[in-house]
Amino acid sequence: MNKTTLEEKAIAGDEDSFTALIDGMQERLYRMAYSYVRNQEDALEIVQETVFKAYISIHKLKQPQYFKTWLTKIAVNCALDFIRKSKKIVYIDQELGGSYAPKSREEVMDLHEALSGLDEKSRMVIVMRYLEDLPIKEIAEVLDMPLSSVKTFIYRGLEKLKISMEESEYFG
Repeated sequence: MNKTTLEEKAIAGDEDSFTALIDGMQERLYRMAYSYVRNQEDALEIVQETVFKAYISIHKLKQPQYFKTWLTKIAVNCALDFIRKSKKIVYIDQELGGSYAPKSREEVMDLHEALSGLDEKSRMVIVMRYLEDLPIKEIAEVLDMPLSSVKTFIYRGLEKLKISMEESEYFG
């Protein structure tokens, strides 16, 4: 006997299954949105837009096992659309892996400046990898790019951040 998954039921139009899937991902969606816009209201708006877009297009999802990746991709695109529309500068004030953690307000400002100096794809990949803890394979799926490209964006982005932070007088 085949067991029907929540994802399969949601694709078939079962609203309760869709709601259960969203409930399980809501916190992750919010954290991701917040890491892009750094504002609670804006992040909630992005999550709402993500859920709406997912709901109206769930029937287009061909492979139920990729529901989380598909939803993450919608969330990233909604966040990027929101940023483009509002022309907000995105700052990230969490540690970016490794042993560096900002110790003062000046260091946090330097980190923000360094991150804002990255190109959009490098910043997205670094946010997903180090703030959302997404595996590199999942980042590649979300962004529709080869695994090797994701690794390259991470490597180059971290190198640029390192150079930028080393130029700061506050970096130890």
